[in-house]
Amino acid sequence: MCMYNLYTCSCVSLSLSLCILLHTSMEAIVLYPAPNMGHLISMVELAQLILHHHHPSNSLLSVHVLITSPPINLGSASTYIASVSATTPSIIFHHLPDPSPPLLPASFPSMEVLVFEHINLTNPHVQTTLLSISLFSSIRAFVIDGFCTPALEVGTSLHIPTYYFFSSGASCLALFLYLPTLHKNTTTSFKDLNTHLHVPGLPPIPSSHMPEPTLDRTKEQHSWFLNFATRLPKSAGIIVNTFNSLEPNALKAISDGICVQDGHTPPIFCVGPVIKSNDPSAGGQAECLKWLDSQPRGKVVFLSFGSLGTFSKEQLKEIAVGLEKSGQRFLWVVRSPPMKEQRQLLMSQSDEDPDLDSLLPESFLDRTREKGLVVKQWAPQVAVLSHDAVGSFVTHCGWNSVLEAICAGIPMVAWPLYAEQRFNKTLLVEQLKLALPMNESAGGLVSAAEVERRVREIMDSEDGNSVREQVLAKRQEAMAASSEHGSSRVALAKFVESAKR
Repeated sequence: MCMYNLYTCSCVSLSLSLCILLHTSMEAIVLYPAPNMGHLISMVELAQLILHHHHPSNSLLSVHVLITSPPINLGSASTYIASVSATTPSIIFHHLPDPSPPLLPASFPSMEVLVFEHINLTNPHVQTTLLSISLFSSIRAFVIDGFCTPALEVGTSLHIPTYYFFSSGASCLALFLYLPTLHKNTTTSFKDLNTHLHVPGLPPIPSSHMPEPTLDRTKEQHSWFLNFATRLPKSAGIIVNTFNSLEPNALKAISDGICVQDGHTPPIFCVGPVIKSNDPSAGGQAECLKWLDSQPRGKVVFLSFGSLGTFSKEQLKEIAVGLEKSGQRFLWVVRSPPMKEQRQLLMSQSDEDPDLDSLLPESFLDRTREKGLVVKQWAPQVAVLSHDAVGSFVTHCGWNSVLEAICAGIPMVAWPLYAEQRFNKTLLVEQLKLALPMNESAGGLVSAAEVERRVREIMDSEDGNSVREQVLAKRQEAMAASSEHGSSRVALAKFVESAKR
């Protein structure tokens, strides 16, 4: 009996030792993206970079991604997640339970407020999941999206170094770091100022081009974003989807500490461009790639406005008329118009394929068949931009799309729709010189004449050629930054080392 107890104790001791050894050798980084495809893809690509370039030989590293799903249509991520899980088992997805009782979208003033509140109420599930992961791994870093700011307190309460992944560029980061100062120095909403704002490291910004949720200081979404801006400096560091030479003025202002005027500027890690490396679903959209194969080199205008970008029927007709009159070859991604007036931004997206015959001018598709192709809902954007036939890109100025265009060396026409995209347009046109502007009329409509003029200009004019040369130069700089010893890989290594400390 005594021998049996001794043997049992020895086994228990050995098992405990093995568990401790396994725990200390297992390391984890936990990522918490915002619940829309653009932000999710950026974070997963960040995970791929970490695993590929900084997997220590003396430990096992896994990356865990927390997934939450507010009760609105932000695009399905299931196919993408399944593809990543199949190809990269070291990336582990955790689907968080919904808050109870469920939130009712109609009771919220905007999509942004709903997402922030949903994530705020999900904090208990975030804490439970972090504790569960920590049973088997040493969590080195908890990396959150800006929309996931409510989870900052969860990470800090568990003594886990908590970082932000800022999925836009350094210029937008400088703007948000300076937002509390702008808020303190005025009592008027940006939408009513009718002036230019001066932010360290940035060109003068028309007050009306501030990120949309910040325009009206009386609105709840403004309070959420101001809270986000206030919390940014309280993190362990900020990972930014840019590269050093793309936005040097903004980065200098941030590193000099003049964007955060009432506190400490945390470490900044510029690891970009972090873009989608492949299109797992491209097979279903091979038609447009085959069509591009039949087009002359550099002669096609690509028009695409993100997974959430939609236009009214009237605007779609103006685009169609402008494209036809321009005489340029085009590949145009068309989504169904919003189902109702967008009182709540992006909360009424339709998954139904657009009825092109009813939305576009009569016989438009027949008349343009030789020069143009209209694709419903979605196209494999990275593959399209990389195709030799594509010569320019009319874009909504989402930062992922901007970086994809730069990496492909494709000049842009900037047509912002929502979020921080008007600010991005100002940056791209005025400072970086990577795009020509698409200008709206007073009522917000872009005329067919403006579409015709800008499409021709970007494809065949001195200004268009100047933008093309600038984009090609930035493409080379992006490749250098992403090379083995480039600035972005060095910054990624510094982040990993920071987390380990």
